[in-house]
Amino acid sequence: MRIFDPHIHMTSRTTDDYEAMHAAGVRAVVEPSFWLGQPRTSPASFLDYFDALLGWEPFRAAQYGIAHHCTLALNPKEANDPRCVPVLDELPRYLIKDQVVAVGEIGYDSMTPAEDTALAAQLQLAADHGLPALVHTPHRDKLAGLRRTLDAVRESALSPDRVLVDHLNETTVKEAKDSGCWLGFSVYPDTKMDEERMVGILREYGPEQVLVNSAADWGKSDPLKTRRVGDALLKAGFTDDEVDRVLWRNPVAFYGLSGRLNLDSTTADVTHEGNSILRGGE
Repeated sequence: MRIFDPHIHMTSRTTDDYEAMHAAGVRAVVEPSFWLGQPRTSPASFLDYFDALLGWEPFRAAQYGIAHHCTLALNPKEANDPRCVPVLDELPRYLIKDQVVAVGEIGYDSMTPAEDTALAAQLQLAADHGLPALVHTPHRDKLAGLRRTLDAVRESALSPDRVLVDHLNETTVKEAKDSGCWLGFSVYPDTKMDEERMVGILREYGPEQVLVNSAADWGKSDPLKTRRVGDALLKAGFTDDEVDRVLWRNPVAFYGLSGRLNLDSTTADVTHEGNSILRGGE
């Protein structure tokens, strides 16, 4: 089983996770920029983070045979903090980088006017740079959040077929599918979706334009959830081809819209800017 996790925050994970993911079949990941768990205090902290997603993290992933790309943005939560908003002015110089395959995560957290402004601006940045967009839907009041998201997409210069609407569930999947957007589902140990619910959604709506991710981060999460979904789908009677479509070909097709996706993870580099993943010796 080959797996492409289209939404995972590997900066928050260990090298043990990379090793386990490779053993489970993961060969590619996309890491969206997101909130760190506590407030940033200036745009400069975003820039160091973006640089790490473009440099150190792809190097770290390559040591375990995993291709790493990223999406960059001002995330919805911090769009409400005036100290962070100026990072929007810095994004254009990052969005031209080869490792950047979408603008994201953008979208809604609390559905504020500030979030409206940031979402519209970043949808325009995606259109201007020929990139797709990864959109975070809120964890509260999900249907209202989805509808507000889809309104913003319709008002933008970005076509719905270049938008991945993430963190969907049973209450939002139909309207998201009807919109023409790509459909993202995050599978968590206790919240969001689980394996059996994912089986039910795929039975009802089919595998077309569906992406399944672990969204693993610094909280309680599991970077092997994509593999667990694949195993559950096979057990439920889905074919190898259908599983491959959901866990590999769909993410390749969506992020391939960027024209930048490179799934070759091989590297001759043993260090990045003089640093390695080893401790205590060569």
